Amino acid sequence: MARMRIRIDAFDLPGLTRPAPADGSAPAYGNIHVAVQRRDRPAELLDPQRGDAASATWTLECTAITSPTGIEVQGPYVQNRLGHRFIYLSWGTVDEAGLFTMFRRGKLMLDAVPADVLAAAAPDGLLVARLGLTDACGGPLCARITPPHVTWTAEPAA
Repeated sequence: MARMRIRIDAFDLPGLTRPAPADGSAPAYGNIHVAVQRRDRPAELLDPQRGDAASATWTLECTAITSPTGIEVQGPYVQNRLGHRFIYLSWGTVDEAGLFTMFRRGKLMLDAVPADVLAAAAPDGLLVARLGLTDACGGPLCARITPPHVTWTAEPAA
């Protein structure tokens, strides 16, 4: 088992507001923020960032374990559902009291990391995800996030 970190470098955030669609299929949202969700604790968020920030960065402490199927990443912010490992990017509104209410999430899929990149980051290194957080319609990026919407690289530990 090796210590590893994952850094998420996000840019192109969608803004603080999201108007309701003309068809009324969803409500309008205001004071939008995004954060990394802790595994199995939807209310525990790492460093919420404003939706109108120029960029956002989160660094997660993890471990990399070699298994018969390859390298598995584990940690407090790594989800594991049905054999797929991912990181939740939770989108929510923040009210006057500072309460975050989630309205959608994106899954930053770790099983989409190229094997050679993950192998290079696994031995006490840094796995870096670079991605824009605005979808094709101008809203918060959600659903499964895989290349080409994210670029994964390995960097030496600082």
